Amino acid sequence: MKNSYLLLHLAVFLAGFTGVFGKLITLNEGLLTLYRVIFSALILFVLTRFLKLGGQTTNNEKKSIGKVGILITIHWVFFYASIKYSNISIGVICYCLTSFFTAVFKPIIDRSKFKFTELFLSALTLAGISLIFHFDASYQFGIILGVISSAFAALYTIYNERLVQFYDSRLINYYQMTAGSLFLIILLPFYLYFFPVKTIVPDALDTVYLILLSLFCTVGLYVAFAEVLKKIPAFTVNLTFNLEPIYAIVIAFLFFNESKSVNTSFYVGILFIISSVALQSYASYQSKSV
Repeated sequence: MKNSYLLLHLAVFLAGFTGVFGKLITLNEGLLTLYRVIFSALILFVLTRFLKLGGQTTNNEKKSIGKVGILITIHWVFFYASIKYSNISIGVICYCLTSFFTAVFKPIIDRSKFKFTELFLSALTLAGISLIFHFDASYQFGIILGVISSAFAALYTIYNERLVQFYDSRLINYYQMTAGSLFLIILLPFYLYFFPVKTIVPDALDTVYLILLSLFCTVGLYVAFAEVLKKIPAFTVNLTFNLEPIYAIVIAFLFFNESKSVNTSFYVGILFIISSVALQSYASYQSKSV
């Protein structure tokens, strides 16, 4: 169990760089996500063939797994749009709402009772986010995009939690990245019609960033993410991922000088979020230890 929590926090640390790459890469959110899923699918294709995985998987199973991949793809598009229309700090803080949406969506999808503890801890996170967003109203559109992003992230985690009980995590991510690639390729002509760009081909530096993003923050991150879901509940995983903004914001402060745009309420909000993660991690660990 301890190893699962260590792996979870490693995944969170890797996730902290996701928003940074979103800021560094000059492509718009749609093209950035498209190349992310394509590069990730290619890396996973080589990995699954080398390990000889997937021989027993039926076409219907591949489709079921792939559908869940479309959810994470949509999440990324809105996540990067949130960063592009605001900044790294706002984009990653919005991701904290994933635990709230998980606490609401999961009982509805599973047809089970709502858990008071999860709702309380989610409310603590919401309070923290409210304090953070209070410091500047100029990023409202970016915030709205971030909220939509977190809702899709919650749905992805809930459905992925079921898949990891039956399939290899690397295989799951391969089919999901492949489905995400096909989904965005089909939508690309419509997307470019509404959001035209000068070029759809990334330059050399963007390509390097995209490869790093795909290798470490997608393949490495989401394989670890899937493994963690085998031992730790989806709500706890999503709540722990609320620590992602801490890493991302520290990086944003150091390299993008975003600290100038925050005040005391921002830091108090961060404290609320850290408290909710610490309380849930402790409660989850205690329940598993009994």
